[in-house]
Amino acid sequence: MAKDKIRRPRAETPKGFRDYFGAEVTARAAMLRRIAEVYHAYGFDALETSGVETVEALGKFLPDVDRPNEGVFAWQEDVEGSKPGDWLALRYDLTAPLARVYAQHRNDLPTPYRRYAMGPVWRNEKPGPGRFRQFYQCDADTVGAPSVAADAEICAMLADTLEAVGISRGDYIVRVNSRKVLNGVMEVAGVLDPSDPEKFAAERGIVLRAIDKLDRLGTEGVRMLLGEGRRDESGDFTKGAGLGAEQAEVVMGFMEARRDTAEATLARLRELVGGSAMGAEGVEELATIAALLDAQGMGSDRVVIDPSVVRGLGYYTGPVFEAELTFEILDEKGRPRQFGSVAGGGRYDDLVKRFTGQAVPATGVSIGVDRLLAALAAKGRGEAEAQGPVVVTVMDRDRMADYQAMASELRAAGIRAEVYLGNPKNFGNQMKYADRRGSPVAVIEGGDEKERGVVQIKDLILGAQIAKDATLEEWKDRPSQIEVPRDELVARVRGMIEGQSS
Repeated sequence: MAKDKIRRPRAETPKGFRDYFGAEVTARAAMLRRIAEVYHAYGFDALETSGVETVEALGKFLPDVDRPNEGVFAWQEDVEGSKPGDWLALRYDLTAPLARVYAQHRNDLPTPYRRYAMGPVWRNEKPGPGRFRQFYQCDADTVGAPSVAADAEICAMLADTLEAVGISRGDYIVRVNSRKVLNGVMEVAGVLDPSDPEKFAAERGIVLRAIDKLDRLGTEGVRMLLGEGRRDESGDFTKGAGLGAEQAEVVMGFMEARRDTAEATLARLRELVGGSAMGAEGVEELATIAALLDAQGMGSDRVVIDPSVVRGLGYYTGPVFEAELTFEILDEKGRPRQFGSVAGGGRYDDLVKRFTGQAVPATGVSIGVDRLLAALAAKGRGEAEAQGPVVVTVMDRDRMADYQAMASELRAAGIRAEVYLGNPKNFGNQMKYADRRGSPVAVIEGGDEKERGVVQIKDLILGAQIAKDATLEEWKDRPSQIEVPRDELVARVRGMIEGQSS
């Protein structure tokens, strides 16, 4: 009788997830450290929240506003007696947990409360190229400050952060708009009734998405979505907002309101919002933000007032901002395109109210760490590949204590080091291991060296260069392996590594 075949699990990551190895983890850690330094310099404190929240606490403000309470990884706890188990979910961003934290601990926190948070978030959405279900975010928020000075500060800090991680001035722009201004335009266009905010909600959703697609579809494509709809190249039809020609022109005028100066842009926005009180309030808030940024030396080469910024989430109530990288990269088909957005945020004065019943002003920004790392790599400004450890080779199994002592001395001096722990029988395999680890130096001490009180230090970087490029004469003049007294091990290894980087 044939034995049942053992079914083994597949060794693969779940769809939409990926693994990160040494150099990638090191690069991310270095970026997070630089971002944290800027946030800390601005007076923000670190906060680390649970990776799991109740679905009730997360609320309806999920990544896709059209699918409330979807887009998350959620499960229900077991029933306890007659009480049904709570529904829990992995956090989909770092803002909803902040609202819960502030509501829960507000009596113990300073007001305003300034915090930053970094960590992974999870979204149960369809994955695609470069779009994963788990990714890192890096947020900074101010809770309890009603003044738009807090929004201006966030914009300035965002610009400083981008430069701190290696994005040059001229390769990015922070764009600022206001939901109040947009709502004022909607009111003038006849798709927002201040007395009945739910009226025309579907039409406003289509308008918002249409504005957000300006870069991809162009003005004519957006105009079609504002009207009856648009059929794309594949033949698929997207239903439009059904606005009349005059209504559509109001919205189009808003999208094209950006001028060469902040003053000219604000003047045009004042014209567009007409008699809308909300719109006028939003324009004046933008004017204040522009003045505050100008006072900090944040010119139009870093931060601009731009009415085309929408931001997708439904909880924004005032200023919204987005950091866009302006340099070109090549897409999957080799076509040039701008890299696009790497950070965004805005004011969300109603989010904490869900817990307390009282409006609490708040504003903040979220940086997409993985996109920012990809941007630096595209510009050739990523972290240099992490250097591997010095490898202390094993020539005699019985002298492992000697080798461990060498590694310990190197570590005590701040030099990354390890002893080879594989099968030492084949010395060539030890060298192959050091090469795969990216090791700069190998330390060799056989029985003869031990008796004479010396060690061999092999420069693996120079050795590779010599083997690749050098002539016989150059090879003789530039030996990649030297013999030094045992008590000079640390100093000579340090000198060799420093010489490699010079």
